[in-house]
Amino acid sequence: MTLALFRDFPFPKGMSMSRLTSAALCALALVIAIPAAPAFAQQGGRGGQGEPDPAAEDAARKKREEEWGNARAPLPALRNAGPCPFVKVLYDAGRFVDFKDNREAATAVAYTGEIQGVSSSCTYKDADPIKVSVQMLFALGKGPQAASASKSYRYWIAVTQRNERVLAKEYFDLPVTFPAGQDRTMVTETIKEIMIPRADIKTSGSNFEVLIGFDVTPQMAAFNRDGKRFRVNVQTQAAAGGAPATP
Repeated sequence: MTLALFRDFPFPKGMSMSRLTSAALCALALVIAIPAAPAFAQQGGRGGQGEPDPAAEDAARKKREEEWGNARAPLPALRNAGPCPFVKVLYDAGRFVDFKDNREAATAVAYTGEIQGVSSSCTYKDADPIKVSVQMLFALGKGPQAASASKSYRYWIAVTQRNERVLAKEYFDLPVTFPAGQDRTMVTETIKEIMIPRADIKTSGSNFEVLIGFDVTPQMAAFNRDGKRFRVNVQTQAAAGGAPATP
């Protein structure tokens, strides 16, 4: 899955996505077009003993360099121009607990969800935009009030200027079907490319944050903010008549 959060933002002056793509394809074509130098065993040589002839090898090497123009396809740089943006889950939206009739009890739970893990990487150099890849691990659950075995969860990803304002935000749907006879499942979701433009070459990834969260109601956000959770034995208590959430 590829995401360009900043489709409407301009790229650095004189640079466009089409030019970046063309340059990448040309570099790839160059790598493919230049075959590896074949290794030939020297059958001649001094005394006919099959030993390599240094003079012949040197002449062959110079001939190859002249024919190829000593061209070398550059490898992509693995080192970024600076640190990556901070990527984290927003605490108020890190969990999704859907209660029927807004009643905070185990017997009233329809669906639950939690973002349990996030990993990320980024690449950028010169004045190019920052490209961030994010992988998220979702733990999803189905409660006593679930209407069916299928549920489409909704989550968002936002890019902010660190500790200041939201620059862009997009929503995503995560359709889930719980396996037969099971009330929970784990899902891994990957966003391969979040594009963050930079004002100039001096702008590093540490100026930005990538925030992730469920699309929650104000009640859900307050539930999360208060640190409320159901105890481990919630299923037993639910069967016995319901257990309230505890901080």
